[in-house]
Amino acid sequence: MSEKTLAQKLGQASASLAKEARDVLAGFKPERRDVGTGETRFVPPPSQVTSDEESLDGWGFKDTRFVVKPDGNVVLTGSRYNISNVELPSLMPWFSKMLASPLGYDNRNEPHYPPVVPEPKQAPALLTALREFLAEDQLSSDPLVRLRRGHGHTGAEIWAIRYERLERVPDLVVFPASHEQVVQLTDAAKQHGACLIPFGGGTNVTDALRLSVDEQRFVIAVDMRRMNHILWIDPVNRMACIEAGATGRHLVAELAKHGFTMGHEPDSVEFSTLGGWIATNASGMKKNRYGNIEDLVLDMKVVTAHGVVERPRVGPRESIGPNPKNFMFGSEGNYGIVTSAVVKLFPLPEVQRYGSVLFPDLAAGLAFLYDLQSAGAVPASVRVMDNTQFHFGQALKPKKDGLGDKLKSDVEKFFVTQVKGYDPDTLAVATLVFEGTEAEVEFQERILYPIAERHGGMKAGGANGERGYQLTFGIAYIRDLTFEHWAIAESFETSVPWSRAMELYERVRERVSREHERRKLPGKPFFTGRITQVYPTGVCIYFYMGFYAKGVEDPVREYTEMEHAAREEMLAAGGSLSHHHGVGKLRQRFMKDIYSEGARTFTREVKKAVDPDNLFGASNHGVLGQVELEREPGSES
Repeated sequence: MSEKTLAQKLGQASASLAKEARDVLAGFKPERRDVGTGETRFVPPPSQVTSDEESLDGWGFKDTRFVVKPDGNVVLTGSRYNISNVELPSLMPWFSKMLASPLGYDNRNEPHYPPVVPEPKQAPALLTALREFLAEDQLSSDPLVRLRRGHGHTGAEIWAIRYERLERVPDLVVFPASHEQVVQLTDAAKQHGACLIPFGGGTNVTDALRLSVDEQRFVIAVDMRRMNHILWIDPVNRMACIEAGATGRHLVAELAKHGFTMGHEPDSVEFSTLGGWIATNASGMKKNRYGNIEDLVLDMKVVTAHGVVERPRVGPRESIGPNPKNFMFGSEGNYGIVTSAVVKLFPLPEVQRYGSVLFPDLAAGLAFLYDLQSAGAVPASVRVMDNTQFHFGQALKPKKDGLGDKLKSDVEKFFVTQVKGYDPDTLAVATLVFEGTEAEVEFQERILYPIAERHGGMKAGGANGERGYQLTFGIAYIRDLTFEHWAIAESFETSVPWSRAMELYERVRERVSREHERRKLPGKPFFTGRITQVYPTGVCIYFYMGFYAKGVEDPVREYTEMEHAAREEMLAAGGSLSHHHGVGKLRQRFMKDIYSEGARTFTREVKKAVDPDNLFGASNHGVLGQVELEREPGSES
């Protein structure tokens, strides 16, 4: 079975992927020894990594995008997702209603991609040195290749490449194929005074890849995605060593062939890389069962300006003094380049089931999550979406094909609103993913649903749960659709203690509304949120915000300043600066609000010690000092 086939399953049902992988490789028995008898690692057979072409001017795969037809219906092109290639008649009318603005087929903001790409600086001596150990196809100065490695996926960056331009992009892109080549590249860049910027999947939403117009050095973007191999698997000790450029979709497919999963599924899992997860201190949708990235990574190999950070072995847990690897979690390209990591593995779940629950409102859903966490029966994924996001999901449903479908929908609506008494304008919904053994899943279901009932919850079925969970992958393309019809939107997130979660949600919503009104922007603001992860001490809340931008002089600046205000409100309400997106350059100005001067000095001194010449010049989260912290919102940095 090809990786492409397995990867496509990821956007439909990972349970099916797991079963298919088991069936295909039922007879595969790698040579291994029993527990306690010595070496148990094996090197998996090499896999053919498919190069499904990715979009250069927006999110995701090139063959997948939302398109508005002349009749107003929306279609997601391609066949990768469970909402692909079906007509969605309600989506644009719903967006128009929410934004109080005329989004539609005839009101199009035509992109002008590609923009003018700045000419590269020249460094002939450095190029000569690089050609001593790199092949020609590992070096590229192509304008569009350089442009793509010069930005991530903030709304501002995508707006810039579609409608404006980026003033500074890398001068060269290098594609190393081994750890040794990264070492040689680092030495050459250091010798010739160049700057290195690691590039994984390019999915960050923090301006982490955006270069300063003041960067005068020759800039090399180090694209790690040719380093995508699983170097070894240890099925007894449940570990694997994996190169940092492996994408999530590749890891899901390849580990499943051997009966394992890493369990890390961020929303960007199809495109983001292991190295990127480490650099941003990422979290995944199934962290309740498998943990966040810092729980999954046992060790790593890192190339720094002073040499390679590595160790000969790794233990289950150690007390060995300050561990250099810990500085790489959330490092965002500042200290070096991760080339590989040893990670935990888990057997593919025996059972995977979906579920969903309707609640009278978001507060009831939050109370349900609190009791569920206390009961110790939290499933692999549980997310509670607010009323706006619930209706967003309804707007993404395909056209009813006949009288039977319409009657079924009307009966369900009558039961929910009239029999159960739910208010359509306040109800919230939880989507659930259970994974584990049959006994584990049955235990979680047996505990979870009665808790939901105590908070006014009503079971809404596994099909709705699966659809809601899998929509995550398809709706990532929505942002680019809204751009093409004069709306600008983006996401941001926080974590907050239980006792302040509803206060934070309401304060951020109200602040967004006030900012929209104060700026006299068109229509109404779009705002929605969902509670995505739970902890003993609190939750993660993930927001989407947007507004209609036609006629607005500088939509990007207006959005940036509104999001800045929302983040001020999050901090004032007891929330964190970020839960999993990181800091980048977008949130640098807030570092002085969350760390003392002593803490910031410590971080700056670490940077000076490990990279005194700023060879790794990403300059994220203000590591170089107060200059970055004091830039105005929306400034080029």
